[in-house]
Amino acid sequence: MSNRSDQGRTPVSKWFDGLLKRISGPLDKLSDNHRFWIGFALVSLITTLLIYNPFWRSADDVAYKEGDIAHETIISPADIYFVDEAETERRRQAAREKVMPIFVSEPRRAAEAVQGFTSAWEDLQRKTSASRSNSNAEPDVQWTGAGGAELGTIFSARRFSSNELDAVQRILSEHASGDIYGDQDKPYLEKEVTIVDRQRPTDRRQASQPVLTMTALSEARSRLQTALTQIRSLSEEESQAFYTALSPLIQPSVIYDSAATESARATAAEAIPDAAISLKRGQKVADTGDIITPSVLSQVAAIRNYSGSSRQVNRFLGLFALITALFWIGWKFIEHRGIVPRLALTETKTFALFGFIILVQTALLSVFFRLAEFTASQNVRAPMNDPNLWSFAMPFAFASLLMALLADRRTALFTGIFSAILAGLMAPKGVDFIIYAIIASSVAAYGIGRYRNRQTVTVAGALVGVFSALVSIALIAFSQQPFILNTILLAVACGLASGVITAAVTAVFLPICESLFGVLTDVKLLELSNADLPILGQLALRAPGTNQHSHAVGQLAEEACRVVGGNGLLARIGALYHDIGKTAAPEHFVENQHGRNPHDRLKPAQSAKIIISHVTYGVKLAKEMGLPQRIIDFIPQHHGTRTLHYFLKRAQAEARDDQEISENDFRYPGPKPQFREAAIMMIADSCEAAARSLAEPSPENIRFIVTKIIDAILSDDQLDECDLTLRELTQIRESMIRSLVAIYHSRVDYPGYTPPPSGQFKIADGVISNDPHGTKYLNPADIPISKGGEIEDEAVDRSVPPNRVGKSV
Repeated sequence: MSNRSDQGRTPVSKWFDGLLKRISGPLDKLSDNHRFWIGFALVSLITTLLIYNPFWRSADDVAYKEGDIAHETIISPADIYFVDEAETERRRQAAREKVMPIFVSEPRRAAEAVQGFTSAWEDLQRKTSASRSNSNAEPDVQWTGAGGAELGTIFSARRFSSNELDAVQRILSEHASGDIYGDQDKPYLEKEVTIVDRQRPTDRRQASQPVLTMTALSEARSRLQTALTQIRSLSEEESQAFYTALSPLIQPSVIYDSAATESARATAAEAIPDAAISLKRGQKVADTGDIITPSVLSQVAAIRNYSGSSRQVNRFLGLFALITALFWIGWKFIEHRGIVPRLALTETKTFALFGFIILVQTALLSVFFRLAEFTASQNVRAPMNDPNLWSFAMPFAFASLLMALLADRRTALFTGIFSAILAGLMAPKGVDFIIYAIIASSVAAYGIGRYRNRQTVTVAGALVGVFSALVSIALIAFSQQPFILNTILLAVACGLASGVITAAVTAVFLPICESLFGVLTDVKLLELSNADLPILGQLALRAPGTNQHSHAVGQLAEEACRVVGGNGLLARIGALYHDIGKTAAPEHFVENQHGRNPHDRLKPAQSAKIIISHVTYGVKLAKEMGLPQRIIDFIPQHHGTRTLHYFLKRAQAEARDDQEISENDFRYPGPKPQFREAAIMMIADSCEAAARSLAEPSPENIRFIVTKIIDAILSDDQLDECDLTLRELTQIRESMIRSLVAIYHSRVDYPGYTPPPSGQFKIADGVISNDPHGTKYLNPADIPISKGGEIEDEAVDRSVPPNRVGKSV
């Protein structure tokens, strides 16, 4: 059984059923009224959070940059005094950058280098002379200068002439003189710097790009090596030894002073005062289209800081109150909008559908507004950098279109206006987008016909796209923007995209809403009318008479529903399934009998049990198939709580004196019809069966039996729980009469037609008992109509001789 049930349900339906069970568990202990208002508060709260979340940056909090165009008029909401930390830091950083790097000059570096070499050389010469005068002592020829002690061996190997020493000292002095800088300081020297003499700190000079006139340390040492090789009297080894000893003595004479530079920059930054911004309430900061200057950017930052700190909670609470008031208006509209034939939902469930659609619409708009801002921010050229143009592509008509497909146009238009107001709260140019959304929603609500096929969504999307494109051009003209080709093309493209996105999103959420809220759309109903469905095929095969009866009842009920404004398609589809329980024992129902009546051999209680069981079995079978609950309701409600009167009378007549017959054993389980389509089905079911039993279905006879049946149903209080009025019952009666007269109208006698010979049918007491289509009655008053308007042909005992037929019960 569970497998059959799962096959009849969609995965979406099963998923939502499980979700609802988990959610509704804790809420089952609450009353319906409490659950409704809790849901009402949650819908209002979530919608408010989607429009403005105090924990996130709101959609209208545009992150402007210097040089951007203002998307809206920016006005100070209050008196604001704000210290712009970012602007202050920017100014102080600019002051730091203006301070030039400070270098310290060491003009005596050349003399110190020569002195260092001379001292080390003289020390070596003294050691060498001492070693020569004392031949027993081990010679001490270590070099005490730079380059390493081993150099002493090379320098003491021979006596260098005074000319050679003078040449070495002269080369050292030349290459250690001048402005020499360390290679790591080169980046600082490519700009303007300040040079301070270490010996005279007050002596400062500015140098622009000094790197062009100064010598790098690596370059000075390289020149030293080249110059030493020019002394011809020195061997290569001696020349290299002198380079090793002299190159460390060449040091930078211009040195970067990081401590002095940072101190000067800190002093300059501290001298910059705080960037304070003062705005008055209502002061205009920028108009739409103005260029964002540094000053305006600071003022916008002041307003954002004010709104994002002390006023966020206030704004959220105010918006929550407004949204709650709007939803209260929506609830009152739904509560008093009247009956919607196509939407077989209670007011609370309809409001739940409305709230769900609004939540989805608000979430979509929130995402698309941010997406429009992001797309515009990625482009620098007009019109691609205008988020308002990109916003035309949003599915503003989604809520209205979805409600139009699920309910009615009036509710759809209200839903569209409601969502347009919410869009105006989120959009940068609120009024423009409210107009845009209302027009798109109106086209979605009134621009499509009945939802009879899935292509309706596509057609509606195309229509919305065309009108959205036209409205976008109109809004460009209204805002006095120039008619530039690129702007027009982008607006039209976004308008058309709005229709495509609207159709796509609607196609996704339509089956979800159908399953989640149990809404029977026309397309869903038409899918259930497919004759290839297993249960309908089984009904036609096993119970052809019942199948024909179901189609006839469907035609009668559909026409009657149209007269009183009911859902005719729902009634017709409900008729196809209202007797599916008869497939369990089709031969026990008169429309499927050919010959003897099985009930002639059964006790009345057994017959009643079999007949009543077609209702309980039909409900069980329908649930296993996964039929919508609204269709299942037709099965028990089209019989109501009526009794099988004729079987009850037979049982009482055949009972012994001490045997008590319970009327409940002969009563249908009910309930009585709860909605007008089920009540019309009850009337149509009895009227069709009665008309089929007439030997002469003249207009007078048909009117007689229809009136009798409706009066009997009313007298039995079967219509007490539905909302049919007496005026509507009169209209239903006339519709039934017209339809039955049209079905059973008399035929014209054609030439050559030979009527059947007399005696083919047995006629007794006005009853034709051998008609192949069942028992026929010449007198409509003889048709076995129970006190509740039920036709009980099965109770006619066909084993009784013809002269007693019709009197056995």
